[in-house]
Amino acid sequence: MDRIRIHGGNRLAGTIPVSGAKNAALPLMAASLLTQDTLQLSNLPHLADISTMAKLLSQHGVALEMNGEASGGHMGRVFSLSAETITNTVASYDLVRTMRASILVLGPLLAREGKAQVSLPGGCAIGTRPVDLHLQGLEQLGAEIELEEGYIKARVKGGLKGAHIVLPMVSVGATENLLMAACLAEGETVISNAAREPEVSDLANCLVAMGAKIDGIGSDTLSVTGVTSLKGAAHEVVADRIETGTYAMAAAITGGDVILAGGRLDLIESTVETLTRAGVEITPTEEGIRVRCKGEKVEGVDTMTEPFPGFPTDLQAQIMALLSCAKGASMVTETIFENRFMHVPELCRMGANIHVHGASAIIRGVEGLTGAQVMATDLRASVSLVLAGLAAQGETVVNRVYHLDRGYERLEEKLAACGAEITRIRE
Repeated sequence: MDRIRIHGGNRLAGTIPVSGAKNAALPLMAASLLTQDTLQLSNLPHLADISTMAKLLSQHGVALEMNGEASGGHMGRVFSLSAETITNTVASYDLVRTMRASILVLGPLLAREGKAQVSLPGGCAIGTRPVDLHLQGLEQLGAEIELEEGYIKARVKGGLKGAHIVLPMVSVGATENLLMAACLAEGETVISNAAREPEVSDLANCLVAMGAKIDGIGSDTLSVTGVTSLKGAAHEVVADRIETGTYAMAAAITGGDVILAGGRLDLIESTVETLTRAGVEITPTEEGIRVRCKGEKVEGVDTMTEPFPGFPTDLQAQIMALLSCAKGASMVTETIFENRFMHVPELCRMGANIHVHGASAIIRGVEGLTGAQVMATDLRASVSLVLAGLAAQGETVVNRVYHLDRGYERLEEKLAACGAEITRIRE
């Protein structure tokens, strides 16, 4: 099992290319099931989850070609996905168990084929994240759904029918699944309390390019007028806002000065606001975004995770690593997932002073972190330990980095190019 070794204390300086967003790419890949034509996606990151989704789609009969290693001047691959014929409507446990986003094939398969059988998903252990909202919404569109032997078995007679779906809580995955299904449903579908994340808008814009009729993109109310079929299209995956925020915090925690090539300020406004309050200077450039730490240390700040456009839960672990080295005290409150403080004991092993009280963590900044052996528990927790290692004195070894490989493309290479002393230990 691979590990990452870091000798901390180096200031980051240079340019880091921002990859395409994994959380946008996965639903976009699933959207290929909605059409017989070819969907071309560019700026896809080279990640384990992308490979898993590719394998899953191939089991459904999707022909996939990789056309290149780079697109648009940034790192990224170009995929052509063609689902001329759906050969299988079963998404098996073997693949689905490793990645929660596999549930996103449910809506497209049901819309196009009238039936689907998808294993209940797995993924990071950061809370229950039930798929109930996906299933309830599909039932409102006319699907009959049973849970049997660990599988979701869904079918619809005579095609899906439009409905007004009010999501009881904001869910990115449910919004995406229902949006894709609604594109081929008869009549109008309205999704209220829809997720507003940029990845949802990216999917909606791609679906419109494929011939879907969608109003309200970027708002919390999506109106979809169903069509009989969708066509092929070419679409570039939006920049990864979580990677952008992560590397911004890497620059801040090392007192660095970094250009994030391809990064977009409009996707990380809440993160910029929080980091600016902490004393980090973030400005737009022709290449993307410049991040510069104005002082030796950042200032302590309070923040709370919220659905977009609020502060992202996927940056909570990273901001906590940064605030562990800040001047004064900070408080981070997690409102999205109930089990997302698993990185706290590992950060404390490195000398952080963090106390968890229910959904909030009180962080008192320390003079400095020290290197240690630490264990990654999930995707974002793993990168928070890398950030801590960049700032710590001595050697840090992050174990179980397969979590990291699910969401960060060439992380060691990108950081090393800016002066970090970081290597992967392959075993």
